[in-house]
Amino acid sequence: MRLQFQTVDVFTADQFSGNPLAVVLNADGLSTQRMQSIAAEFNLAETTFVLPPKDGTHTAEVRIFTPRGEMPFAGHPNVGTAFVQARAGTAYGRAVAADQVIFEEKAGLVPITLLRDGATIVGARLASPQPLTVGQEISLELVASACGVAVDDIETENHCPCIASCGAAFILAELKTRAALAAASPRDHIFRGEVSQYPVTSILVYTQVDEDGIDIRARMFAPQHGIPEDPATGSANVALVGLLAQLRPETDLTLSKAIAQGVEMGRASLLQARAEKRRGVVAATFIGGRCVPVMQGSIDLA
Repeated sequence: MRLQFQTVDVFTADQFSGNPLAVVLNADGLSTQRMQSIAAEFNLAETTFVLPPKDGTHTAEVRIFTPRGEMPFAGHPNVGTAFVQARAGTAYGRAVAADQVIFEEKAGLVPITLLRDGATIVGARLASPQPLTVGQEISLELVASACGVAVDDIETENHCPCIASCGAAFILAELKTRAALAAASPRDHIFRGEVSQYPVTSILVYTQVDEDGIDIRARMFAPQHGIPEDPATGSANVALVGLLAQLRPETDLTLSKAIAQGVEMGRASLLQARAEKRRGVVAATFIGGRCVPVMQGSIDLA
């Protein structure tokens, strides 16, 4: 069996920056175990597998794997897979729509709008498959210990560290300064021991900034998933923009944030996040950005 794959760098316009993604284009017939083995072989933050849709009105079913497990939903895999599918023009013999694709995923349906520069497809923007949910608070001491920062570095004026999700759950924690963000370093033994006692084991730390074209700087640590640090995490940042919108006092609001991530690890990424709040409720959240193709090839399975 021969599989065709492409890799793309997501949330960037420059090769060898952003978040790399492998997309296996003809994964029909693969077992879950084989998909997991292939994702471990690529050893990227995520690898996606494109399958025929269960509903013919949708573009494809997409399954998403980290090196260690399957994700119900993730941001950069959706953006990158939509980019690859749109550039290919077909999926399992069916034409891909010119302006939008719809993926079937574990978390639900993910509608994705294609971004163009003239006639050229340059990226994509997704709408989260689930509404924002905000769960339990996490102790400052645990976040500080896991991320290698001081308790006093954590900002609590806006919110305490907490679990939030728009299809995939993360612990979100605000830091007071960019210096504290830059100094953060995940401590694997704390993630394996104390953080693993919680239902969510990935932590996004961020700080709000006033820089040219950037509103937020962020870092995401997920050693439990085989990702010591992620260059760009759409599913975490889309939950973050939803949380920030929920915290605002306005009843009706459209909140847009430009988020830089991956800078500290040499993989600069730029994510465009948006939340729409109506009648006091966050009704929709979006994340998008540019992509650039890098490699293509085949996998020969015995």
